[in-house]
Amino acid sequence: MYIPLLVGLGGFIGAIMRYAVGGWIQNSVVSFPLGTFGVNVLGSYLLALVMYLSEYTGMVNAEVRVFFGIGMLGAFTTMSTFSYESFRLLERHELLLFSANVIGTLVFTMAAVYLGRLTVMHYWR
Repeated sequence: MYIPLLVGLGGFIGAIMRYAVGGWIQNSVVSFPLGTFGVNVLGSYLLALVMYLSEYTGMVNAEVRVFFGIGMLGAFTTMSTFSYESFRLLERHELLLFSANVIGTLVFTMAAVYLGRLTVMHYWR
């Protein structure tokens, strides 16, 4: 029960951070989603810090990694996990898997958004 509480508490904080930081970064004059972009880039950097500190230095224990990596940064941005995992494939010279993950994620998530839009426009319009 302890680990799910860490994830939940981290998620609560991460969601609030996403709202606050994304809103702070976003410029309403610009149509590019700069707030989301900034949150995704920052989250990727922070997840890399947590994971690499955990893996290579032992400075971050498993509970802290779960709190920050899954809970807080998971709610802050899912892009951080995608970026970290993709980079790890690249580090291991698994170029085919890296390419499949990056291209597949982009194509299928965009397709899912499109399908969600179609569903709403068809059933709830």
